[in-house]
Amino acid sequence: MSALPVVEFDLPRASEATAPPEARGVARDEVRMLVARPDELVHNRVRDLPETLHPGDLLVVNTSATLPAAVRLADGPLLHVSTQLDDGDWVVEVRRPDNRGPGRTVAGEQLLLPGGLRLLVRGEHPVGQSRLWRATPATPTDRAAYLGDHGTPISYGYVDGEWPLEARQNVYATVPGSAEMPSAGRPLTEQLLVRLMARGVVVAPVVLHTGVSSQEDHEPPQPEEYAVPEATARLVASTREVGRRVVAVGTTVVRALESVADRRGRVHPATGWTSLVLGPDRPARVVDGLLTGLHEAGASHIDLLRAVAGDRLVHRAYDEATSGPHRYLWHEFGDTMLFLP
Repeated sequence: MSALPVVEFDLPRASEATAPPEARGVARDEVRMLVARPDELVHNRVRDLPETLHPGDLLVVNTSATLPAAVRLADGPLLHVSTQLDDGDWVVEVRRPDNRGPGRTVAGEQLLLPGGLRLLVRGEHPVGQSRLWRATPATPTDRAAYLGDHGTPISYGYVDGEWPLEARQNVYATVPGSAEMPSAGRPLTEQLLVRLMARGVVVAPVVLHTGVSSQEDHEPPQPEEYAVPEATARLVASTREVGRRVVAVGTTVVRALESVADRRGRVHPATGWTSLVLGPDRPARVVDGLLTGLHEAGASHIDLLRAVAGDRLVHRAYDEATSGPHRYLWHEFGDTMLFLP
């Protein structure tokens, strides 16, 4: 059977979450959750997650913490700092003055940042695209420490107002490094995590530091730094051995686990950088379920959903979320889907 066409839909302005749910009078764990199974689509809330999962299921979360990764250049434009490479270079994106897309950058250009820091633009990263650039600080500079002193959270035009970093942080975030919030975990509160554990659902961590999310349509995800601990790898193995589910909280967790899985689906502890691109041609080998936000048509995240849940279930879920009466909300402050294929 041939694959269904790529998921396409129009996202009306009214479907964009323009502020944190708390500002709308909705608690973090009260955002809506469309539970998508092969035989049914159910409209729940994230607070219903303990009753949706089974005792013995493994819920894997990304404990990467969000950095205030935007700074204003001396000549006006915003600079988004995506990541820092092992050799100390930064990967950055110069934004247009209106912050509605990437601005113009050329190799050899010097960028003057707050605090007198200068970055020398070396070239495209990776080579062949013109959105992200590799840049060398004039003096060795730790990205996390610098941004803590000079940065503000990255924000896009669909968000109304300015919201502090705490609004863009998951409650279990402990390892600073992400340019933007791994937002699938935002609805998980401390109380909800306790209820999950009381239900018999095991919670385990990985780390994957996200870069900037402003990819052009159909642009593959950038290389990202990850760490899968030995204890988590053991829990994945034991969960699969007894026939329970490995449920990822977010596409970042899927990418981390699948990057360290061999062809037989065995997960090995490791740290490093991943360039893995998941999709129908490289389906998930480890992850059985996925709690995720709603992604725009054309985003590479949609292909990852198809890798976990299959074309048909992803199409049905997005048809329900976009054409049904429920008006699900998109982006980091929006609603969620739980795929249980």
